[in-house]
Amino acid sequence: MFDYLGVAAQIPLERMGSAGVIDRYIFDDFTFDLPEGIGAFAESLHRAFPGEGAGIDVVIRNLLDISARMSEFEALLPQPRDFESMAAYLEPLGVLMTRLQCSPALRRVLGIPSSWIGIPPDECPVYYHHMALASYLLSAWRPACTGAAMADVFAGRVTSLGGAIVAGDPVEQVLIHQGAVHGVALESGRTLNAGWVVGAIHPRTLLGLLPAAVVKPSYRRRLSRLEDTQGIFSAYFAVDADAHPELPYNVFRIFAEEEGTVPRGFFYQLRKTGRPRLNLLSLMTSSPAAEWERWAHTRTGRRGDDYREAKERKAEGLILEAEKIFGPHRGLRLLDASTNLTLRDWVNTPGGSAYGIMRSTRQQVGAAMLNRMSVEGLYLAGQNVLAAGIFGTVLGSFYTVRQMIGPARFLEEVVL
Repeated sequence: MFDYLGVAAQIPLERMGSAGVIDRYIFDDFTFDLPEGIGAFAESLHRAFPGEGAGIDVVIRNLLDISARMSEFEALLPQPRDFESMAAYLEPLGVLMTRLQCSPALRRVLGIPSSWIGIPPDECPVYYHHMALASYLLSAWRPACTGAAMADVFAGRVTSLGGAIVAGDPVEQVLIHQGAVHGVALESGRTLNAGWVVGAIHPRTLLGLLPAAVVKPSYRRRLSRLEDTQGIFSAYFAVDADAHPELPYNVFRIFAEEEGTVPRGFFYQLRKTGRPRLNLLSLMTSSPAAEWERWAHTRTGRRGDDYREAKERKAEGLILEAEKIFGPHRGLRLLDASTNLTLRDWVNTPGGSAYGIMRSTRQQVGAAMLNRMSVEGLYLAGQNVLAAGIFGTVLGSFYTVRQMIGPARFLEEVVL
């Protein structure tokens, strides 16, 4: 997809798995290393869980099937006629693991990829789980420590194709006439005329930009009932590079949690910075909206000392947990920390949800209706179309293009 968009060569990426490990999962009672490749993953599972070969083989066959579909671009964007062949993958991951009689330990390992898209394993459609896991096993990359940021590369591609990026002048309203889009009104009073408007923002935020009369009350009610994924707290520390050399893999510390919920834990990444003797330690953990509700009325950069102190206290707690894995950190310095409110302000997502609307089996029908906007020429894009994450976001945008230009033209000009 990046090749088709003409951005792959400009995004500085490093392939993961050079040391045989992409991610390290650290549980209370055992550690599992996620390798590169579906075959290597199968071998690791069989080694770690020798008595569960039959269930493991089913999961691996599923992953191989999904990966084969992924090589056929059109198969990634399901049409109604495709759902019969996909029916086996629409059940919850938890149901599949129960049917395969997976042990609690194997369930924990297999359940981690559902947390990448913010869905509890017992509610995560097998299709989304397998797509995320297969794509990661087959092609795991992370940004290089130097070079252009991914967003800048995409922005440059837009302008090179003749597009214009307007920043600092927010959309106040999507203009509708006789049930069809005809442009947007900006805060400055400027009007941009357009026959198509694509909202790559949370659907509830987009609803606030529409005249109340054009949205069916039933659509508004259904959308208001959909549950969002949780927010994320992140902290970034400078550490002494000699004492803490770069890790070629990510680390997940996962704690025992009530079965079926999103696993509770921490994500760590230790990278080079391009500066001598300094490495960057990044820490992330899920964060409920209530944790930052006290500052919900404030905006980024204007929240006060008590908010900064609360972030620092939470960051210190994350470091104490990290030291149980990495040992005491020499030359530690907090560079920055972000909360749900940071996500809310920068990405314009209600409550600071990290992955938008939860694409769970419980909400499949409700989420599917998001793509049926009642206004001609109005579309959604991003992670609220199909799935979350970079993969889901880009895939969802291709799906939106197919809606806009029609499947025949899409097949001819994009797929072929």
